[in-house]
Amino acid sequence: MVFGVAKEIKDHETRVGLLPSDAKELIDMGSKVLVETGAGALCGHPDEEYVSAGAEIVDSMAEIYNKSDVVLAIKELSEEHFALLREGLVVAASLHTNAHPDEVDALLKNKVTAIAFEDITDDKGEFPILKTQSPVAGAGAVIMAGYFMSAAAGGPGVMLTKISGCPAANVTVLGAGFAGVAAAQAAAGMGSNVTLMDVNVDRLNAALAVLPDNVEYLLSSKSGIEARLEVSDLLVNCVPWPKHRKDHLITREMMQKHAKKNLFVADVACDVNGALETCIKSTSHSEPLYELDGVTYYTVDNIPAAFGRTCSESCTHPLMPFLKEIASKGVEQALKDNKYLRTGLSSYNGLLTLRETGLKQNRPYVSPEEALGM
Repeated sequence: MVFGVAKEIKDHETRVGLLPSDAKELIDMGSKVLVETGAGALCGHPDEEYVSAGAEIVDSMAEIYNKSDVVLAIKELSEEHFALLREGLVVAASLHTNAHPDEVDALLKNKVTAIAFEDITDDKGEFPILKTQSPVAGAGAVIMAGYFMSAAAGGPGVMLTKISGCPAANVTVLGAGFAGVAAAQAAAGMGSNVTLMDVNVDRLNAALAVLPDNVEYLLSSKSGIEARLEVSDLLVNCVPWPKHRKDHLITREMMQKHAKKNLFVADVACDVNGALETCIKSTSHSEPLYELDGVTYYTVDNIPAAFGRTCSESCTHPLMPFLKEIASKGVEQALKDNKYLRTGLSSYNGLLTLRETGLKQNRPYVSPEEALGM
């Protein structure tokens, strides 16, 4: 089995799909690992570390795709990748196919086996790989908001840190999952007055046990959100929205009627036209902001890329058991044997196997089990 690690090309993406230590584990099992030169440099892992682990350095992304059985990446595929796809190739990455119909077209046309990290679940119904990145995204959103809310960055000049003699900033966080709790922790640690909202009281109680005293916990409701919009300086949305839903947690009308002047919104979930109707596009680290109806939005869809050294360490380790199983059994048998790995299967042999993408894009789809002939 040949695993290939391509260098990321998405704007300011600094993470890498496989660490040198993990590459060594696969090599010790008898697999071969190819690494595009410079793939790990931006997160602190130069080519020399991969060579020491036994990997082979290659010069181009094309060589990675041409010579590998399994290509490991961090973010979704783009036009530069499409021409390199071929039948039988396995691509494992955070694919986010529901938001990228052109990517789906390319995967299906070329009969690629696509495995989406973000959709893999475990025996608790959680997302073991996604949840390593979610806290970084939540906390990172608050860090970024703190900068962009400064007057030096064109913001209203509001500081999230508590300062003697000045009123503390008001921060509302929607969703008490991994990202939401991390966002609340970051904002509360700075000294802001934080309100954490969720529809699940058990999640709020779990957050209560770990967060400081300057956080309050409210069950989410339309009227409650409207009240918070009127007093919040920063709104952080960490509620992932089912891709087929047509309603919204916060509508544009709610924003127009209730948003405090100079409200800053950091949408971690970044579901376009999802929980926030006013999330109209994903942005990049190069152009992170847009304004709508007097509200500033930060909707960068790869926030953890700004913290690549931290993220790469946490991202690849929970992936390793799946990669080892693929290395020892082959991808088809590994998918058949491991029901959790199957939850990440997005396409197989020209068939779309991710229900959410099928519903959102109005495409025919089958279950992973049907596609695999189980």
